[in-house]
Amino acid sequence: MGWDPGPRPDWVVAVNRGDVEPITEEAGRPFTRDLVLGEALAVDGTDEGLAAFGDDRFLEPLEVLLPALEDEAQLTILGRWLTRRFLQRLLVGRIQQERYVRADPGVVDEVIAEPVFVAGAPRTGTTILHALLVEDPKLRAPLGWELLRPLPPPTGREDGRVALAEAELRMLARVTPSMDAIHEYGARNAKECLSAMSFELQSEEFTARYHVPSYVTWLQASDMRPAYERHRLVLQILQRRSGPARWVLKSPVHLHNLDALLAVYPDARLAFTHRDPMAVLASASSLVTNLRWVHSDHADFAEVGRYHADLFTRSLDRLVDQPLPAGRFHHGHYADFLEQPLATVHAVYDALGLEWSDDLERRMAAHLEARPQGRHGEHQYSFDALGLDREAVAAGFARYVDHFAVPTA
Repeated sequence: MGWDPGPRPDWVVAVNRGDVEPITEEAGRPFTRDLVLGEALAVDGTDEGLAAFGDDRFLEPLEVLLPALEDEAQLTILGRWLTRRFLQRLLVGRIQQERYVRADPGVVDEVIAEPVFVAGAPRTGTTILHALLVEDPKLRAPLGWELLRPLPPPTGREDGRVALAEAELRMLARVTPSMDAIHEYGARNAKECLSAMSFELQSEEFTARYHVPSYVTWLQASDMRPAYERHRLVLQILQRRSGPARWVLKSPVHLHNLDALLAVYPDARLAFTHRDPMAVLASASSLVTNLRWVHSDHADFAEVGRYHADLFTRSLDRLVDQPLPAGRFHHGHYADFLEQPLATVHAVYDALGLEWSDDLERRMAAHLEARPQGRHGEHQYSFDALGLDREAVAAGFARYVDHFAVPTA
């Protein structure tokens, strides 16, 4: 039970063979700063030049990312084409956001009050906890189409952006059919915070999709506050027409960036999820390897496993000593959630000062019944297939496991 993506669909094979000339031609353009920025400016139609993108902080990560995509990621023809479209959406989105702020400066005064963040390593129950919190009509989660294309601010009616976002997000499962069994992406699903942070070009969305070790080195040494400030701006834009909201947000990356998160959201509430890190490594590595397989024929499950072992050994160990605001956080176990999901969520509500009700419990129960685990097939993964030294990796997680009393196999 290692990593097996199965055969590629015939159309993917044809594209990567160069049979679809327009895609091959577009994919052949190099990832250079001037070309990528120039294309975004042309698509938007602005004549403002670099000033259209706002401050220039995003140029540093962009200038690290582009050569990494060109020289390290080993992208297929389809991978290059998808990546070019991805970068174009991010850069045009950034132009739109900066233009919106200039036209309506008051948007930056929108208060994002006491947001609730679901954090924890991937595959620890963050997605299902987030989905249940979204059932609360007093909480608001950004949907996939809202984070991919936040402008103009939603008015309560869906528009053409939903179809555009759906096409982009569902492409992952079209290229790698096993994806839905691991994580279901969709325009109307609640979306992770990464999609907002990516407008700053400073995001683990790139390290998940691509083998870009030079960008990883840069990202891990960077100050993540600009990414969280961009994230806040996206929420402010989404909130501008609909009025104040109590946001419920989610991403495993928050585990690595708690200082930056709390600097930008000082009144945040935090719900941490915990699971045997040995299971987490194999499951998370399977997800990321599948994401990379969408873009490259050289996705390496063992390399991804080594990367995650290093990343989460450091982050989970650091969490033991992380100062957290009293009365504004909760720690829960994945094992408890599997046995008593509603009681576990109720405990989160009690710890974070949220209001529980019988009606809310019924809504959450209905959600669980309608979406049973494994409905898209079984996600198979194995720690042993990573080729890591089990004892050495377990030793690195020992302090974390002991401190949070995490059940292990």
